[in-house]
Parts: sequence; structure tokens; C-alpha cells
Amino acid sequence: MRLFVPALALGLAAGCARAPDSGEVRTAIEGRNAVIEQAYSHGDAAAVAGAFVADGIQMPPNHAPLVGRAAIEQYWTPLMAAGHLQFSLNTQEVTTRGDLAVERGTYTLRFIASDNPPPGVASFEDSGSYLVQWRREPDGQWRAVADAPVSQRPLPAAAAPAAAPH
Repeated sequence: MRLFVPALALGLAAGCARAPDSGEVRTAIEGRNAVIEQAYSHGDAAAVAGAFVADGIQMPPNHAPLVGRAAIEQYWTPLMAAGHLQFSLNTQEVTTRGDLAVERGTYTLRFIASDNPPPGVASFEDSGSYLVQWRREPDGQWRAVADAPVSQRPLPAAAAPAAAPH
């Protein structure tokens, strides 16, 4: 019994180390999402990339993964220069474990091309679901480790194959 009491006290003391409350984490993530939405709206690709850890991964639909802040910024910069993005993120669930969290939600994205967009750039809309893995960094900020949006929009129909010659 003598060993049990000190072990119990040690276990209770270790359990008192304050883990982040999932409600607090959700509030922090929703705050980061608001900053990210503003960054897209203001055409600030550097701020979008800054929402990720240094080696973060963003996986845009129908595109190879973007690895690292520089790749994320390089991906968004030309599109932001060609028009205006309106991004809306809706957090549905946040699951936490220590300094890690997973957010599940839905998004809508609207791109309005400028009056003279580059060739091949046109206005579009997208919507879907997403998963984001977040990590609380040493500076206390939650940053995205991996962002995986999944579009609910069907791919454009493929052109019908040409009839074979007779």
C-alpha cells in the first residue's frame, strides 16, 4: 500500500498537466480559418501559406500535393493575381489529442476572374468537404499540417469519342 499511494499521487500530478480543451482548440481553429478566409479574399498567398507548418501539405482537388509553404504560395499567387477568391470554411467537428487536432468541415469556393484574365482562366465555383490535420506549434499557434479538400462537384463530362471511320 505504501508504494501505491506515492504512485497514485504521481499519476494524479501528471494528469493535472493541462491538455487543451477541445472547445478551446475548435475556437482557435475557427479563428485561424477566419484569418485564412481573409487571406484568400485579399489575395495574400503568403498568408495562406503561413497558416501551414513549414513542411505542410495542401492537396487541392485534381492537382498534385503541394509540399511546403513555398509550393503553397506559388500555387495560389497566379490565381489570386487573375481574379478574386471567396472562400468559406464551415467547421463541423474537431477531434483533439494533445498538440494535434483533426478538423472536418465543408467549404465553398468562388473565383471571379478579372476583366482580362490570362488565357485558360475563367470564373468557377466549387464546394465540398475537407479534413485538416492541425498542430499547435511552439509559439502557441495552431497551423495546418495537411489539408485535404474533396470536391463534391462532378468532373466535367468527357467529350464523346469520335465515331470510327467506316
